[in-house]
This record gives sequence, C-alpha cells and structure tokens, in this order.
Amino acid sequence: MHPKLKNILALFAGLAIGSIVNMGLINMSSSAIPPPLGADGTTMEGLKASMHLFEPKHFLFPFLAHALGTLVGAAVTAFIAACRKFHLAMLIGVIFLAGGISSVLMLPSPLWFNVADLAGAYLPMAWIGWKLATLKDRERAVSTT
Repeated sequence: MHPKLKNILALFAGLAIGSIVNMGLINMSSSAIPPPLGADGTTMEGLKASMHLFEPKHFLFPFLAHALGTLVGAAVTAFIAACRKFHLAMLIGVIFLAGGISSVLMLPSPLWFNVADLAGAYLPMAWIGWKLATLKDRERAVSTT
C-alpha cells in the first residue's frame, strides 16, 4: 500500500477509534458516577442549565474520556502509519484538542477543569500514545544493533 494512503487511513482509524473510546466513557459515566439530582445530561441545554450542580467527581469521567480517547486514537494512528508517526499522532492530539476547546466554549464548566482538561488530556496523551505505539519499533532497532 502506498505510504500516503496508509497514513491517511491511519489518521481516520485513529480518529474513529479514539472517538469511540471517548464516547463510550462519556456514555458510561452516569452509571459510574450518577449526575446530581435535577441535572439533565442528555442535552447541551440541560448540561448548561445544571452545570452549577456538578461536583469535582462529575468531571472525572469527562477528563478520562478526553485523555484516553486521545491516547488510544494517537496510538492507533502511530501504530498503523507507514511514516511520520509522531506528526500524525500529534495531529490526532490537535484535532481532539480542537474538540476540547469547542466544548470549553459551549459548556460553562469550572476553570480548574478547563485548564486541567486542555493542558493534560490532549497533547500529552497524544505524545504518550505515540511513545507506546512505537515502543516495539525502538526495541527492535536496539536489538538489531
């Protein structure tokens, strides 16, 4: 397969699988940590209206969803990509970061969460995903020298 085509497919696979991980964790979050009484988390309007009721524990799963979705998406992309693995993994991080910024602009979440989420859940996780995905490549390179 042509390397450019393989890289494009890797990028789309990383975006799709990372998004599935993200949404899976978001969807199961209310089972693990029930929303506050009176909070409607099913719509954006309901979330906006009830955000003042949320406690720090309610922000754990959104952070994990953003971080693990980005990590898995970047790792999948770096694992599949033919070349430029680092750049493509970080592109996944930038794309997910753009989604995080839009979420911050749409939802009135606390400043501490916005800072932690935007600073810790995207680019650092993309970098870790790249490192994990290319660990075997580095081990193989070291063992052949």
